Amino acid sequence: MTGGTILERKPDLEDIRTAHKLIRPYVHRTPVLTCSSIDKILGVRLYFKCENFQKVGAFKFRGATNALFSLDDKTAAKGVVTHSSGNHAAALSLAACKRGIRAYIVMPSNAPAVKISAVKNYGGNITFCEPTLESRETTAEKIISKTDATMIHPFNNYEIIAGQGTAALELLAEIDNLDYILAPVGGGGLLSGTALTVKEMKPDIKVIGGEPKNADDAYRSKKAGKIIPSNNPNTIADGLKTSLGNKTFPIIRDYVDDIILATEQEIIRAMQLIFERMKIVVEPSSAVPLAALFDNPLRDSQKKIGIILSGGNVELKKFFDQLNS
Repeated sequence: MTGGTILERKPDLEDIRTAHKLIRPYVHRTPVLTCSSIDKILGVRLYFKCENFQKVGAFKFRGATNALFSLDDKTAAKGVVTHSSGNHAAALSLAACKRGIRAYIVMPSNAPAVKISAVKNYGGNITFCEPTLESRETTAEKIISKTDATMIHPFNNYEIIAGQGTAALELLAEIDNLDYILAPVGGGGLLSGTALTVKEMKPDIKVIGGEPKNADDAYRSKKAGKIIPSNNPNTIADGLKTSLGNKTFPIIRDYVDDIILATEQEIIRAMQLIFERMKIVVEPSSAVPLAALFDNPLRDSQKKIGIILSGGNVELKKFFDQLNS
């Protein structure tokens, strides 16, 4: 299959629509769910775009699929490489499997067993490294030097950003007259893709990022107008510990209206609410935007708020081990 166009600038709405058309045969069009009991508790009308039902259990499959299928055949035949211990590793592995090419995945030696198993099951070729960013990057560079594979960064990549923006594209097509759309922010791929989509389609909608108070580098970066790297983040929302990149930050700076914060207790409470009231599984990172609403002036019974539930990959073994201990 011949690839699309490799973007050398921030995506526009046409790029995001092109990404949506490209990935449509491979991804799920995830449902938008509501929950009257959560609406009543928070005093607001919520619409949940459930990327926890996406393939590999996370929105990451959208961006990975767009990035991989945008490569031309000659480039793709050499394979792709990334460094990730989370959902992007699994997403790229499955996307590569769909296209019939190799995915070289650099994972830290302390990566969760459930993540390692997922990557293996999707056909990724794992190389372990020391659990430092420097080791991850140098290991990936060695693989690129040996194989000439293409690096697909987990978030700091315009094809990734365009692919992630397709979740908001679908949400806006289904729900009219939203006042706000909230998405979690770690490296910023989902939030920046969401903001670009929303501000071109419905500029009056406010785009808000949700971030853990214990990993608030995006909040501080937006306030300062420059990237402030994450410093020893300590949060249950492990998918949101990453700092912004030089491609995602300018988009968030210019297109995102605000970033609001959630405490660890609020994140746990939000997960519990979703588990108990909606009967669906979400990972901690997914619960952060809802958690950030618990003590925030956005709450208004007249407001309609869309929330992108980013994923549902919870390491359930930890919970069961605790129950059995």
